[in-house]
Amino acid sequence: MNSKRKKIYEGKAKILYEGPEPGTLIQYFKDDATAFNAQKKAVLEGKGVVNNQISEFIMSRLNGIGVTNHFIKRLNLREQLIREVEIIPLEVVCRNIVAGSMSQRLGIEEGTPLPRSIIEFYYKKDELNDPMVTEEHITAFNWASTQELDDILAMTVRVNDYLSGMFGAVGITLVDFKIEFGRIWENDFSRVILADEISPDSCRLWDATTGEKMDKDRFRRDLGNVIESYTEVARRLGIMKGMPTVIQGGLH
Repeated sequence: MNSKRKKIYEGKAKILYEGPEPGTLIQYFKDDATAFNAQKKAVLEGKGVVNNQISEFIMSRLNGIGVTNHFIKRLNLREQLIREVEIIPLEVVCRNIVAGSMSQRLGIEEGTPLPRSIIEFYYKKDELNDPMVTEEHITAFNWASTQELDDILAMTVRVNDYLSGMFGAVGITLVDFKIEFGRIWENDFSRVILADEISPDSCRLWDATTGEKMDKDRFRRDLGNVIESYTEVARRLGIMKGMPTVIQGGLH
C-alpha cells in the first residue's frame, strides 16, 4: 500500500483512496471482520483477498447483464478501481429465507422459506444501529426520490434472480444479501448504480445439501473456519486461480 495516497474514507471492512483519474477511487479490502455494529472484532488473515476476488467476479457479471455498478477492474489481490459515487444512505436487504434479524424480530424459525422475496431498507447510521425504515421515510427525508427507489427495487430484484441462479448452480443457497447504491452524475442528471461489494461478508450463503453456513455468520456465531468457508465459495464459483496458495490451502 502506498502511504502517500489520499484516504477518502475508511469503513469497517474497506478503505477508499483517491483514484488515478477524476471520478475514480481505489477500494482496498481489509482483513478486519466486525459484527454487531463493530462490538465484535477480529482480523481474519486473507479475508480481504478472497472478498476482493468474489466481489470482482460478481460485479463483472452483473455489469454484463446490464446491472450497472461501480466496478471498473481489479488492480491487485486487495484492490479494485471503482467509479466514485454519491452513496445513498440505505442498506437494501433482499431476503429469500428467514434468517438473522428477521427471525429474531418476527419470531419465525430461521430457515423458513419466504413465500416471495422480501426487500427491506435500513438507514445507514452506525450510531443508531442502522434502523429499519420504510419507503415513506426514505422519500420524506429525501434520502432517495421515488424514481430512485423504483430503480433500486428493480435492480435488487435482478441481482437476486441472477445471484440465486449463480449460487444455486454450484450447490449454494442464497438466503439473503445486503447491497448499497450510489448516484453518478452526468451533466445535470444523476442515475443510480450498484456500489459497495457483494461477498460472503454481505450475503448469507448456505450449502444446499448440508445447510452449513458459508458466510459471515460463521464469524458472528463463533462457528470457526471463516476463511475456509469464504474460500470454498470462491472455489465453487471457479475463481481461485489468482489467489495465493496460502489462501487456497486454507488458513488455520
